[in-house]
Amino acid sequence: MAALWINLILVFVFSSFARYFSRQLAINNYDVLPIKLNKWLSLLVVVTMVLVSGMRINIGDTYYYMHAYNVTDFTWEYVKENKDMGFGVLQLILKKYSEDAQILIVVTSLITNLLIITVLMKYSRLFEISTYVYITGGLFLVSMNGIRQVLAAAIIFTATKYLINGNWIAYFAIVLLGSTIHQSALILLPIYFLVRYKAWSRATIILLFASVIIAIGYNQFSELLFTAIADSQYGHYSDFHEGGANSIRVLVYSAPLIIAFLGRDKLRELFPSSDFIVNMALVGLLFMIISTQNWIFARFSIYFNLYQLILVSWIVKLFREREQRFMYFVIIFCYFLYYYYESVISLNVVYKSDFWGV
Repeated sequence: MAALWINLILVFVFSSFARYFSRQLAINNYDVLPIKLNKWLSLLVVVTMVLVSGMRINIGDTYYYMHAYNVTDFTWEYVKENKDMGFGVLQLILKKYSEDAQILIVVTSLITNLLIITVLMKYSRLFEISTYVYITGGLFLVSMNGIRQVLAAAIIFTATKYLINGNWIAYFAIVLLGSTIHQSALILLPIYFLVRYKAWSRATIILLFASVIIAIGYNQFSELLFTAIADSQYGHYSDFHEGGANSIRVLVYSAPLIIAFLGRDKLRELFPSSDFIVNMALVGLLFMIISTQNWIFARFSIYFNLYQLILVSWIVKLFREREQRFMYFVIIFCYFLYYYYESVISLNVVYKSDFWGV
């Protein structure tokens, strides 16, 4: 766990200096920030994350991914016969260069974190808040567990520009690419049309109401859903009976959206494209609410929680100037408490690495 704490400190420090040593830019239709972050310090953020994430040998499904890489003979026939061909092709290529499964962990960590940080550099108002919440909010840890799904989410996250400017063809193309890594990414296709409206409209109320109804009537909803997907590769999810996601996590994901709602007019003024970001974060919250009945639905929220990293970086600016410093440290403190609770008390995360000797 010490390596994860050191990672948090270094990432926050490098991110803070990346913004401190930034330079002014003119704002255009897609670049909502008036600054360009220092690219070398931003690169150090990625390097730090990859050195920690890429050199691990445990946490979640890491062992099973490494074991599968070691024992599988990746051929084109194998790739075509198995699900998620994109991930199979990636492993086929990597195995031509190394039989050591650590290369798979390093490369997936590099691609995932590089893509996520690149998008955050472009849209996050306070870059260090986004990277800090990426870690303390638990998504960085999830990237070491659900390797394929977070990799797919990171690929689709790069389509944020097309989500904002309404280029559905480019957006769909990137979603389809991500779905070759994890087929569940296809859910982003219909979601595109769902989030292309003004945030906090009547549709928002309907979505929130629907998620609560689904959570209350979960038994009936799950029976219909699992019957529909029974013959798909996700049909086995109906066999999971390990309870729901922690309700504290739902509260954590709700907080930025509540503040965004209260300051919605100012947020639109500061960040004209915020409606799409808010809507994506809101859909993630809806899945989190439903996941209180069955944790497997929290998996779908991975695709949307990346947008909350952008949203939370704008929260501070919604307050009056004299209150902003205080709110900045409130966010830091509250997410630190949540990170400690989830990683130490709830999950008791143990980090192991042959490279680091821990």
